[in-house]
Amino acid sequence: MRFLLSTAVALIAAPALADPVPQGAANTDFQPAFEGQTRAKAMNSGVTLQVEPVIEGLEHPWAVELLPENAALITERPGRLKYYSGGSVTDVTGIPEVDERGQGGLLDVALSPDFAESRVIFLSYAEPRDGGNGTTVARMVLAEDGASVSDVQVIFRQTPTYDGDKHYGSRIVPAGDGSLFVTLGERSDTPIRDSAQEMDNHLGKLVRIMPDGSVPSDNPFVGSEGVQPEIYASGLRNVQAATLDGSGQLWTIEHGPRGGDELNKPEAGLNYGWPVISYGIDYGGGPINGGIAVQDGMEQPVYYWDPVIAPSGADFYEGSLFGDWQGDLLIGAMSPPGLVRLSLEGERVTGEERFDPGIGRIRDVKVAGDGTIWVVTDEDDGGLYRLSPEA
Repeated sequence: MRFLLSTAVALIAAPALADPVPQGAANTDFQPAFEGQTRAKAMNSGVTLQVEPVIEGLEHPWAVELLPENAALITERPGRLKYYSGGSVTDVTGIPEVDERGQGGLLDVALSPDFAESRVIFLSYAEPRDGGNGTTVARMVLAEDGASVSDVQVIFRQTPTYDGDKHYGSRIVPAGDGSLFVTLGERSDTPIRDSAQEMDNHLGKLVRIMPDGSVPSDNPFVGSEGVQPEIYASGLRNVQAATLDGSGQLWTIEHGPRGGDELNKPEAGLNYGWPVISYGIDYGGGPINGGIAVQDGMEQPVYYWDPVIAPSGADFYEGSLFGDWQGDLLIGAMSPPGLVRLSLEGERVTGEERFDPGIGRIRDVKVAGDGTIWVVTDEDDGGLYRLSPEA
């Protein structure tokens, strides 16, 4: 592992962009449901990104959470939580056991809103269970020196358990009202993915819980027979990006199959369609559910990509360092690797810009208080990097 905080920087120019962003041919011939739903007008901010390595030599880092005084927590999928502070990195002890096969392992990390007083953090991970595994969320207390966690309590387990190694979700987003949003994959395989349309399970769902694992009384399906009360929205595929905008509203971004990555602004009780409707095709090339993208009673995405960007990690830009980016949505992309910027007006995308910093598959994105952008790269030799505009 290597920590670099000083002179080693790379200067990467933003590409000159056309209208729309240059990209491969679409996998489908679907017509968007409204103007600007895909391939929005390309933007060129004229920004050149300065890339500063903070830590290199990480093994498939999945998430980064920024702490006060330029400290950070970083998850690595094999089951390690790293604490970075003052130029040094510590392996945090006391982390729950994970199932690291396939897409599993230690996944997201999030801070309790009262972290400064409580030191409470939340971790999501693929939990090994009898008969398989599943996405689990635990809360715990981070020691003052960052070297260990204590009082580990599981507050949520996705059901049912499934013996697979794909599509766990699983971003954790603390909301302004004290609740937690957790995104959950539908486990990928056919026919288990159809469970995203069934309400007696947590597969392919967005759930909302309280920090102790209890169910908020105003969840949309509380008291509904045969429905898991944690469910907030359904019909999702594999959401690996989720964040709040400046007004506190949740946005999610999910992986499509071949085509059909989706940006959504989920609302309570609504169905987002997977796998009944999709703007993509199966990996083998065939249509999904007969090849339809619109159906009554199912929500349209705010935006979709075809071909995919393989989105993971997102944050809204709030800061003055990238002055023209205020309020824009930044998304980690893994295929092709890079950083995607979307401008928004209300609930519509008005422009897209892409950067390739040359550091690999960006798995998570966080905007720091000083306006710099911190990202982790999901690679065998991954890293934590700080991005800023070249002066």
